[in-house]
Amino acid sequence: MTAGGADVTSGHLPVLYAQVLDGLHVRPDGRYLDGTFGRGGHAAGVLAQLGADGRLLLMDKDPEAIAVAEARFGDDPRVSIFRGSFIELTGWHEVAQAPLDGVLFDLGVSSPQLDVAERGFSFGKDGPLDMRMDPDADESAAEWIARADEAAIADVLWTYGEERMSRRIARAIVARRVEAPFLRTADLAAVIGANVPRGKSKPGQKETHPATRSFQAIRIHINRELADLETGLDAALAALRPGGRLAVISFHSLEDRIVKRFIAGHAKAPAGNRRLPEAAPFVPRLRIVADATKADDAELRANPRARSAVLRVAEKLDVEAAA
Repeated sequence: MTAGGADVTSGHLPVLYAQVLDGLHVRPDGRYLDGTFGRGGHAAGVLAQLGADGRLLLMDKDPEAIAVAEARFGDDPRVSIFRGSFIELTGWHEVAQAPLDGVLFDLGVSSPQLDVAERGFSFGKDGPLDMRMDPDADESAAEWIARADEAAIADVLWTYGEERMSRRIARAIVARRVEAPFLRTADLAAVIGANVPRGKSKPGQKETHPATRSFQAIRIHINRELADLETGLDAALAALRPGGRLAVISFHSLEDRIVKRFIAGHAKAPAGNRRLPEAAPFVPRLRIVADATKADDAELRANPRARSAVLRVAEKLDVEAAA
């Protein structure tokens, strides 16, 4: 582990490392939850700031991530590890024991998941068409593509990928699967690429692969990422103590929109309407600490995948004291 938080064993660079630790405002005796462990870059930073009485709770639904957590931190008495989605955090007995001082969600797919072809996330590396963050979950991408009708496929590509050619791609997928099922990522990427014209890239920028939006959309759908995020944010707020901090890193505009609206909805009074009856006084539950923090040029040079990362941090307020 380097001073900057990079996991030298996997090459994983935790995004916005210093900003996350600053946002969480780690107390030596605090209780913190990393709900998306990944490869532990942020978790290691939190643990380094905890004292003997501190507590770090680690969650991930990916068994490979849990194996890394066990190997790296399993012998530390301050650490507890749980395999599962962060939507289950309030049901974990470690969380139920006492309120948390901080919760971190680092959303989206991790670098190791993208880099391992067998996980089926990447159109650039041929592998089984899976895309499940939890390989024990119900349905793989291949299984969904085999059964979904054309309208459903087009809807997913448009809703989660904002893919303008969604209908054409869906039509091509359904026509091709009559001949042979889609089992490999390269096969699906080739069909998509044949039906999406390549756009012109800006000078100095790498050309975007035509399957980028479609693969992203299918991954979000298969893993229920947006629905789970809404549930997870509610669970995190309930688990935090007054003064505790919520830090969320998102990589997609749809994710960030959900996080932004959640925080704003609990931090700012809604606009009034003179035509409606007067509502009950608004009592804020959150205070915005950091709003849409992004990686600086130095981090982008070291880790290009940080380009789309957005960090939002909020602090839970003491509603009873305010009342």
